[in-house]
Amino acid sequence: MIDTPADLLEKLSGPVLPGGTIGIFGGGQLGRMMGIAARSMGYKVHVLDPDPACSAGYIADTVIEAGWNDRWAAANLARESSTVTLEIEQVSILSLDEAARWAPMRPGAAMLAIIQDRVEQKDWLNKHGFPTGPYRAVRSQEQLGEAVKELAGPVFVKSARGGYDGRGQAKLGFGGDVVDDAAILQAWQDVGATDCVAERALDLAKEISVMVARAPNGEVRVYPPAENFHENQILSWSVIPASVPDELAARAQNIAGEIADTFALEGLLAVEMFITTDGQLLVNELAPRPHNSYHGSERACTTGQFEQAIRAACDLPLGDVSMVQPTAIANLLGDVWLNDDGTEKQPAFDQALAIPGVRLTLYEKLKPRKGRKMGHLSAVGATADEARERVLAAKARL
Repeated sequence: MIDTPADLLEKLSGPVLPGGTIGIFGGGQLGRMMGIAARSMGYKVHVLDPDPACSAGYIADTVIEAGWNDRWAAANLARESSTVTLEIEQVSILSLDEAARWAPMRPGAAMLAIIQDRVEQKDWLNKHGFPTGPYRAVRSQEQLGEAVKELAGPVFVKSARGGYDGRGQAKLGFGGDVVDDAAILQAWQDVGATDCVAERALDLAKEISVMVARAPNGEVRVYPPAENFHENQILSWSVIPASVPDELAARAQNIAGEIADTFALEGLLAVEMFITTDGQLLVNELAPRPHNSYHGSERACTTGQFEQAIRAACDLPLGDVSMVQPTAIANLLGDVWLNDDGTEKQPAFDQALAIPGVRLTLYEKLKPRKGRKMGHLSAVGATADEARERVLAAKARL
């Protein structure tokens, strides 16, 4: 056990080699798959999560049951770890700062403080010249009404903090809906009557994301863009590479790399982007961790995102991210396990796996719920279209 912050200097003195211990804030499926990658490389894995039966708990050496605001638990995680990373950005800044007193924290609290707040994140992107869609910061119901008028069109309203996969969000002015005081009040309540950001709805051609890895020494690797499709504001499927012109793909990769360098990122950063029908490339949101849209990187690229996350956290040389083969993934939500009356059923995985190139990954979550990510299918193909067609055909057989 490390007993004093002075021992942090030794931990910062060089790369963390196999045999060391990786601490992970968060024990969901991303932490689980990072942990599997770490164990395959010879590391021990400690996880902190509020749920003692978390997905990563099945593969971790130790699970610390604690909340994201528990500074003492964060210190305990870091004391027992050679380096610390995360799979969820909702960890409190105080906990991240406490962890950083005892072990390298990658990515660090300064970056997370900006990304955790959507208003701060949008303001930071604009301050540094990165393109975003029109938005307004909103601190009250009255400001929301003013923002809707200024943005002059349908808007998405998103809580400044927390919320993902459609949670903490509302819509105003879509489908000809009247935006009156009652509608604004309802939207304000839907996001928790708290600070939020109002974003003008855009005419989109595609949604893409770009994963970038940056090591403490400044080495950067930028993955090929992924093309994403959402249903009910949850990622439904994703394919690598995205079907976009080479010039646009290069531009997206350059933006992601510049954001990583400007932040002095240590770890992974997923940059979600919009391509509008008039050809604009706009940054939507940032996620400083492995990302659902890059689960396909495990088969699409020489180095998958989870191994890359471990390399970056350990200050090891980053892996090659060249394309190996087009790969698509399809999320499996709890709905797949549920009948219309809510009773559970067994999906026909044997039928899905009969399609060439298809693999199944489940996260060992105990209870299926509607909208809960339980696993994913992946499929390879000679082209991105073939990979996507295979994975969607496999999902349809379930």
